[in-house]
This record gives sequence, C-alpha cells and structure tokens, in this order.
Amino acid sequence: MEQQVMGQVSDARRRIPRTDAVLRDPRLVDAAGRLGPGPVKAAVRQAQERARHGALAPEEVADTAVALLPRAAGGLRPVINATGVLLHTNLGRASLSAAARQAVLDAAGPTDVELDLRTGARARRGRTALEALRDRVPSAAAAHVVNNGAAALVLAATALAAGREIVISRGEMVEIGDGFRLPDLLVSTGARLREVGTTNRTTVEDYAAAIGPETAFVLKVHPSNFRITGFTRAAGIRELAALDVPVVVDIGSGLLAPHPLLPEEPDAETRLRAGAALVTASGDKLLGGPQCGLLLGDTDLVRTLSRHPLARALRVDKLTLAALEATLTGPDTPTAVSLTADADRLMHRAERLAAALAATGIDVRAVTGVATVGGGGAPGVTLPSAALSLPEPYAAVLRTGPVPVVGRLEGGRCLLDLRAVPEEDDARLAGAVRSAAAER
Repeated sequence: MEQQVMGQVSDARRRIPRTDAVLRDPRLVDAAGRLGPGPVKAAVRQAQERARHGALAPEEVADTAVALLPRAAGGLRPVINATGVLLHTNLGRASLSAAARQAVLDAAGPTDVELDLRTGARARRGRTALEALRDRVPSAAAAHVVNNGAAALVLAATALAAGREIVISRGEMVEIGDGFRLPDLLVSTGARLREVGTTNRTTVEDYAAAIGPETAFVLKVHPSNFRITGFTRAAGIRELAALDVPVVVDIGSGLLAPHPLLPEEPDAETRLRAGAALVTASGDKLLGGPQCGLLLGDTDLVRTLSRHPLARALRVDKLTLAALEATLTGPDTPTAVSLTADADRLMHRAERLAAALAATGIDVRAVTGVATVGGGGAPGVTLPSAALSLPEPYAAVLRTGPVPVVGRLEGGRCLLDLRAVPEEDDARLAGAVRSAAAER
C-alpha cells in the first residue's frame, strides 16, 4: 500500500509542468510585461514547489502562480488610513490629489523640466512650480524647493551660517522624530548654536544680548509636535526683525496662509509679512503635496541658497515638481477635504456602513471619535469625527488583508475613523471588513 502511494506521488511530480511551459500562459506573459520576469518566475517556482509537496495538483500550477503574483512591481502597498490621524507619518503623510497624481504620470516620460520649448534654450528647473508657489505666498519675493523640510533648514544653515552662529531659543531645540534632533542637524552643517532664554520663556532682549559679529541669523522654530502652556513667553517675528539680522522661521507644517480651523498654526504668508527674511516648511503636511522642502523669502537670500553647491545634492526630481505644482494650482487636496469634513456627514457615513455590515452578522456600530492632524502639525488640535467600532482582533486581520486597512485601538475596540477616508473608499472599506469577518 505504501509503495502504491509513493508511486502515485512520484507520478504526480512527473506531471508538474516545466517552468518555460507555465510561463507561456497568456496571463503570465501579460504579467511579465507589467511586473518584469523576475517576480513572475518566482511565483511559478513557488507554485511548482507546492505541487511537489502535494499541496496542489499539477494542473493547478498556472492558476496558483497567477494568484501568487504581486499586485505591482514595487513593494509599497496602498492602504486605507482609518487611524484618525490625517497626516500619518508611517503612512506617508499627505495623499496626493487626483490632479497631482495625473501630473506625476504626465511627467514620468520626457518633459520640458529644464527646457524652454519656445526658444530651445535651457530654462530654470521647475520654473512653473516655483511661480505657482510664489503666487500662493505673495509676500515671498523668491522661492526654492529641496527634497524635504529638514533639507531646507540644512541648506539655509550651510549656505548662510557655516562657521558662524545661529541664535535660537532653548525652548525651540526640538526633536523632529525618529530620534533626529534639530540641534544635531544644525551643528552638522558647521554652524555654531547660540542658545538663549529658557525652555518656557525667551524674550527679544535675550536674542538682542546674544547677537554679535558672528551672528548669521536668528532662527525661530515652531514646536510642531508638542505644546508648552502656562508661564510662557516667546518673542514675536516682528520684534526679532527689528534686530537688524536675518530672521529664519521654520514653520514645519507647510501652511501657506492662515486657516480658520488652525488659528495657532504658523503660516508662511503671515511670517513673511511680519518681517521674516526666510521661511522653511514641508510640502507633504498641511499643504497636502509631495515630500519636499519649501524655502520662501528674500530674493538675495534665496538666490544664495539656490546657487550653493549643496543645493544640487538636495534638488527635487521632475515628478515632485509636477506634483507640487498641481497641488498648488489644482482643486482641494485630500488633506484639505479631510480637515474640513463635516462631523454630521461623517456620522451619517459611519451609520450607513455600520447598518450594512451589521446586517451580515458583524459586531459593528457607529461611534463618535476624535481625529488629529498629525505629521508634526497643529499639536493639541482635535477634530470631531465618526468611526466604525469593531472587536479588537479585527485590527490585525484588516491590516494584513488584501486591501490593508489601518485603524486604531481604543477602549478594547478597533476603531476605523472616517475623517481621513475619502467617501469614495467607503465600499472598499466595507469590503475589507467583510473579508476580515470571513477570516475570523
């Protein structure tokens, strides 16, 4: 009997199709064109190995290989952000608008990024994106873009303060995340830091006493991921601008103009009007664009930065420039839509989804919640929201499902907050919950 079984297994193994034969399957030929031959061959070999161990029949190898194919050539997977954090750093911060995504596709081939098509001569890189940026911040005489917010500050410190002093309040010596500390970043450029004031109080007189021949500029940093309250004092930009040295302001979150929902969040236009010589910010936070660093301000200062050798190493590619311009000139970004979403409408969506899911036997209910901006923006600001409440074990199943959904755990339940979920994704979200329920 044992010999008969072994003979059947051996016979099945002989029937496993050869790799080249499987690869001729039209579905796999098409996949090789989309994904490249490597991932397709790997899927075929994995299917063949399962057949060798008796986990599937030889005639199922091609179908299994198709099922094992990755969704895309890259390793990043799109997820539904149901955390209630609008700009979640671990999820890539701002989602690009449809206009920005289309702009990226359009710029993926040859473009006129550094060519004047009218004259045939070389043109300034990203000129239309820079014009759009200046249009959005009228008080900026000039603009430059680098690859992230930290790079913007590094370029300013390197070009303006290497071997000289930067005057900064002790209360603004922040850690910007993942263990990176602002003082370390600045010192790495060759600048020296002159700390003034205390953690909770720094006056204009503190800055004035520290300014001397070695002062390159005064730096004001927005503590974007924490708040100090109580007995506090901070010198204003207008006060500092009267000290006759350049004032550089790192606003961090990328808000270009005042926002009614974020009255305490600094914006570029207001800071420049108050007398800042240079403002630095991130593009992938409240602006709602791609990762990049924005430098806005005085023409001579920005020209000095843009012509510094380090600027070449920090420059952005054409895809970033395309996405940035479309963000600046196009319709409201997903970040703006999420920020201003109506709480009653969010609850209506949650109740509708909960009713449909509960009708299939799922333990789910609609609940109120509180969302935050995140991404180092608007610390302390909360936004009323609505969520689907599910049993806690759903969190891991949803996160690892075919359509990954990332929620948050609260009160022993898995909450799927809708504020950062586009309404057009409600059907996908419901489908993911149904799939997760089927696996439990």
